[in-house]
Amino acid sequence: MRASPNEDHAVPTTDVTIIGAGAAGLMCAFSAAARGRRVLLLDHANKAGKKILMSGGGRCNFTNMYTEPANFLSENPHFCKSALARYTQWDFIEMVSRHGIAYHEKKLGQLFCDNKASDILQMLLDECAQAGVDLKLYTSVQSIERTTDGYRLESSAGPIDCQSLVIATGGLSIPTLGASGFGYQVARQFGHNVLPTRAGLVPFTITEPQLKTMCGELSGTSVEDCLVSCNGQSFRENILFTHRGLSGPAILQVSSFWRPGDAIEINLLPHLDLPEWFAEQQRERPNTELKTLLGELFTRKMAGLLSEHWFSSRPLKQYTPSELGQIAERLAAWQLVPAGTEGYRTAEVTLGGIDTREVSSKTMESLKSPGLYFIGEVLDVTGHLGGFNFQWAWASGYAAAQYV
Repeated sequence: MRASPNEDHAVPTTDVTIIGAGAAGLMCAFSAAARGRRVLLLDHANKAGKKILMSGGGRCNFTNMYTEPANFLSENPHFCKSALARYTQWDFIEMVSRHGIAYHEKKLGQLFCDNKASDILQMLLDECAQAGVDLKLYTSVQSIERTTDGYRLESSAGPIDCQSLVIATGGLSIPTLGASGFGYQVARQFGHNVLPTRAGLVPFTITEPQLKTMCGELSGTSVEDCLVSCNGQSFRENILFTHRGLSGPAILQVSSFWRPGDAIEINLLPHLDLPEWFAEQQRERPNTELKTLLGELFTRKMAGLLSEHWFSSRPLKQYTPSELGQIAERLAAWQLVPAGTEGYRTAEVTLGGIDTREVSSKTMESLKSPGLYFIGEVLDVTGHLGGFNFQWAWASGYAAAQYV
């Protein structure tokens, strides 16, 4: 396998050209080469798999043990079923184990490297090298045209002819890592509909003055077990206050279902029956101040701010049952309307994309232009947080590789 700068000589004709050396592109490349196909893998960046390296806090949440189609969003929800069934989480785990990469389950089926994300990237690069994939970095593509035998690309490495062309360029999330709308442009060029895109798995911003002040003062504070709901979807995980709003796994999850103007509801204490718990505390500890009691459930600073902004703190014996009920309801059903999200800058995924009704769910091949394939995030398939988007990359990349 060679990684070549853009001053290299012209690239020869090849069976398969894949644009995008991320998770899906790497998977497709070595899987196709293992079938005896001559594979050229291109990327405009100076390094393959940049999003792999930064994922999971640098430890790469590479799949989820509980992957199933219900974990994915799409206008065409049945599309992902075939690929996910043919290359499962267990198939990828087997490869990880075969390469001797130590991993662990963090929670909820999320699998992370014990060491670092570069272990997963190196595994994929080693598989590409072993299969004979030709990897060219620093290589941008200026234009693509259909030919009688396939496709011709004009690139910074010269013209490239191929029978099969695979678009694995990802979505719009995290542009600092090289994300662009290139894949959507190619799809439109060859007659595909591209569904509206928006940032997913992304923090919320808050501008309402009192809430913004409270979030800012709590920046960096995490609440470990919350139930966050929006538009009929609920996720139970931790939330994190930021200087601009709210983040954390439960917030990121629900952001994929949120639209501007929607309210979200947060139960800060879903493990407690709050009305009953408050009544019990009032009976057993009547002289305890509310702020002190909340300090046992949250950080002392958060308890103080809740008491300051939401409640007046006094000894429990001074509250009526109705007042305690209102406090319980506020903590169990905190409603707020985010001003927006942090956008593609920090989003983990892009929602929307190439309409999968115009792509074969078996082969990932375009139904509009034979020999053209789309895999990974560029398609309108988005997973929940927790390793599901990587599993879609592996599964869709593998599926296309069997037919290119």
